[in-house]
Amino acid sequence: MSKKKNKKKNPQPTQALVRLSQCMIVKDEEKNIEKALSWAKNIAFEQIVVDTGSTDRTVEIAKKMGAKVFHFEWINDFSAAKNFAIEQATGNWIAFLDADEYFSDEDAKKLMLLLKKMRSYPEMHEKCLVLNVPLVNLNDQGQIGSIYDQERVFRNIPRARFKGKIHELLDMNPEDVYRVDEITVIHTGYSESVYEETGKAGRNIDMLRKELLERPDDINLKAFLADALVVEQAQECLDEGERLYLEVVHGVGVHEMLKKKAYRHLIANYLNDPGKFSEGEALTLKAMSEFPDEIDMWYYHGSLLNMKGDFQSAWQRLTACEGRLVNATSIDESSFLLAKPSALFFQLAVAAQGLGDLQGLVRYSTIVLKADNKQLGVLGPYLGELLKRNTPEEEVRALLSKMYDMENPQDLLIIARAAKECGAFDFARKILAETGAALGNSG
Repeated sequence: MSKKKNKKKNPQPTQALVRLSQCMIVKDEEKNIEKALSWAKNIAFEQIVVDTGSTDRTVEIAKKMGAKVFHFEWINDFSAAKNFAIEQATGNWIAFLDADEYFSDEDAKKLMLLLKKMRSYPEMHEKCLVLNVPLVNLNDQGQIGSIYDQERVFRNIPRARFKGKIHELLDMNPEDVYRVDEITVIHTGYSESVYEETGKAGRNIDMLRKELLERPDDINLKAFLADALVVEQAQECLDEGERLYLEVVHGVGVHEMLKKKAYRHLIANYLNDPGKFSEGEALTLKAMSEFPDEIDMWYYHGSLLNMKGDFQSAWQRLTACEGRLVNATSIDESSFLLAKPSALFFQLAVAAQGLGDLQGLVRYSTIVLKADNKQLGVLGPYLGELLKRNTPEEEVRALLSKMYDMENPQDLLIIARAAKECGAFDFARKILAETGAALGNSG
């Protein structure tokens, strides 16, 4: 009797082995919980919500949406709560976003495709334990306020745990981290209205002060405290925050993201204070040597060169910065330039004027004034340079009409004031006469 050969079953495609657990800790997130769970609804193997004491409808909504809800007694320790949530997860990957964070639908799909791809390559699967992705903070107007790298997706393994009672960080080795540029976390929780509504800044300050009593030499805790103090805005808080930031930029063992934030804050303040220009210059050069590819530092360096009158070097630095800002294939970390790109174009206009480059001055002044036509600091030099070069008046008016309604009295008054400030008195008188006529017509 012949025996049939055992046929090997085709192995299940490795892509099917990806199981994503969405985890979050919450308290009184009634406004956010539905959106927070919706982005992962179609891709997550399970959704785990750990509630730390909500008194609103957060738990009710989470259960209604099918999430597994657990309760954790709050002990003023974010890592403890998050690690408890991880322990409930049974998937092989975890996406740990806060209730005010989310992936777009498109990026959620990209995330799953990436995880499946990684699963298909054993070497990649073994080495890549954490995904480092850009996190975009949105302000109250829905505009980008800042961008920082964050580690929000990681393998569900025993050593993947958070540390730190506040501003907790995933305690993994740098070699475990895989950088991903094409997937972005959107964060709405750092807007001014959220901080006012929730009192986050004051809460964070209290928690950080208590933790510093236990670890007084922890430079990263000092950086987090400086951040919270600056948000609070009171003068005594700002002074203390500046002192702590100085410790951070001169300290060792500081997390890269935190040191960059400290540099940005100090340099921006110093370069706007004539009495601290030398300190600002020294810090800018120090930051450039430490983070030569950091886009905000390029901007600050270009601004510094403009202030020193080295317009050629400023132009080279700032145009290179513009190229990275406009044509970047990935999002750089930035807490300033991406939130206020017009500042870069303003500095480019300054450099162009210093170089006598009328074409550059017109180009960059136009960009700035289209964004905000009330900036007399741009309009005045722009008008002055055009008129000084005997540019025909009709050509000047045609250029101005790109940013201003030449029949609107308010716009005409802005132009007249700028013309007066740059010494173009004849042009200012003509515009004022037109303003009067426009007001008469509107009456």
